Amino acid sequence: MRAVAVSAFGEKPQLMDLPQPEPGPGEVLVRLSAAGLNPVDWKIADGMFGDAMPVGFPLVLGSDGAGEVLAIGEGVRRFTVGDAVFGQFQRPEQGGGSYCELAVTDESRLAHAARSVTYATSAALPTAGMTAYNLVEETRVTEGTRVLIVGATGGVGTFVTQLAAGRGAEVIATARPAKAELMRTLGAAETVDHTAGPLADQVLAAHPDGVDVLIDMIGGPAEFAGLTRTVRDGGTAVSLIGSADADELTEHNLRGFNFVNRPSPQLLEILAGHVDAGRLTVLVGREVSLEEAPEALESSRTGRAQGKTVLAV
Repeated sequence: MRAVAVSAFGEKPQLMDLPQPEPGPGEVLVRLSAAGLNPVDWKIADGMFGDAMPVGFPLVLGSDGAGEVLAIGEGVRRFTVGDAVFGQFQRPEQGGGSYCELAVTDESRLAHAARSVTYATSAALPTAGMTAYNLVEETRVTEGTRVLIVGATGGVGTFVTQLAAGRGAEVIATARPAKAELMRTLGAAETVDHTAGPLADQVLAAHPDGVDVLIDMIGGPAEFAGLTRTVRDGGTAVSLIGSADADELTEHNLRGFNFVNRPSPQLLEILAGHVDAGRLTVLVGREVSLEEAPEALESSRTGRAQGKTVLAV
């Protein structure tokens, strides 16, 4: 089968011909139609997680995918051959991922795909969608909460914007002028151009009393610390890339933490239900071929992705 993989950490991903995997007990074999690209894909390929993530080579990249169940292993009860499914396929220790034609994953990492959208759309949903849903839950966003989302036009950011607005929150989303109208259609009450001047100054000029929640997808420790002054006393500040110093935030009477995602099949089902009910729009920014995956991964490194990139398998 065709797959995009690396033979060692730091190597450029290549299109390879690899053996077809077979499902073991509790596992499902899926003929993938699409795979979603996430920044964690190239981070795994670079070996950024060290000994915390053992891997087998060749390592097929990618976690998110959607397609049709081709075979099931012993003990699988939730799926049958022919089911349309989506979920997460990254299994580094076994060298498995989603940038391929056929992938195996545990039954517990899949759900039935949304009926109203294509496989490409479903493949863009799992990691970013579950991250966004858990972020909104863990920051306790409710009606009337004022939320500043930094990095709002990316995959996670567009989902957080919609989910927070759906709960009645007042969302302030960072966006360049060309994307401002899009973010408003997704539920942002207002946007702020992070290229027009210091972001914290702009937010505080418009909202002197600050925000209740800061969700920062992209800022390093210094940038994140600077943005926390936008958060009102007793508010919450969260970093997606490990930039939060919880002790320092506590000293300033802020609740802060570095976010760790907690995926589940139940959460995948909730997201598919939101999509089918029209409560969640999945923005596919680019759709590229497997052959174009290396270039797409390089583009992801810039951190300027607009919406989600999907590989058409």
